[in-house]
Amino acid sequence: MEVEMKLGVNVDHVATLRQMRGTIYPDPLDAAIIAARAGAHGITAHLREDRRHIQDEDIYRLKSLQPLPLNLEMANVPEIVDFALEINPNEVCLVPEKRQELTTEGGLDVVGQYEQLCPTVDQLLQAGIEVSLFVDPDTVTLEACRQMGVSVVELHTGSYCDADVNEQPGWLEKLIMGAQTAHELGLQVNAGHGITTDNIGGILCVPHLAMLNIGHSLVSRAVFLGMQGAVEEMLSAMAEYQG
Repeated sequence: MEVEMKLGVNVDHVATLRQMRGTIYPDPLDAAIIAARAGAHGITAHLREDRRHIQDEDIYRLKSLQPLPLNLEMANVPEIVDFALEINPNEVCLVPEKRQELTTEGGLDVVGQYEQLCPTVDQLLQAGIEVSLFVDPDTVTLEACRQMGVSVVELHTGSYCDADVNEQPGWLEKLIMGAQTAHELGLQVNAGHGITTDNIGGILCVPHLAMLNIGHSLVSRAVFLGMQGAVEEMLSAMAEYQG
């Protein structure tokens, strides 16, 4: 039986294109509205501490001027936590962040940063914001997520998606086992990072996935197909998911 897997569209790299020239276009809000029209289920945006792409004003507008639930990706930084509590997005996904990185390089060190993460998670949950943690698919990390009180994890798929073809089976097996473990712990399982229409076939083998959060590949395809076409193409690929 086919199971609907939802698509969250990350609009960060629409903002990247805008910031490269210091213009007011392209507008991430426009991309979000088109994605909604094309059938996407949610919008994701990462407000980085260095503000390299998404800006505060983008988040205000994405929260109030487009119809889909907003997932705010953010590091565990007091300034950004305060901003999230002010904005009250539908969901916050806590991610690791380094100023030098081109993109997020791995999952949160939930075990090593447990004491620092717990107060932030508690604050957000008490404000009525759903919290997810962006993590690598290992059992100890997933157990720590459950102990922390979150109900959602997002599995980091980048190691699989970026791996050499000969190494992909090993990474895929880790994702499959991680998703199974998370499900058994009672966690909702989302996934994201590096997913394209070329490599999604393996992702479709991972059980219990509720949502994929995809950004860079959609914006890249939108150069050729338009945002609506890119979203529709990805949704078509996702429609084969069996759960």
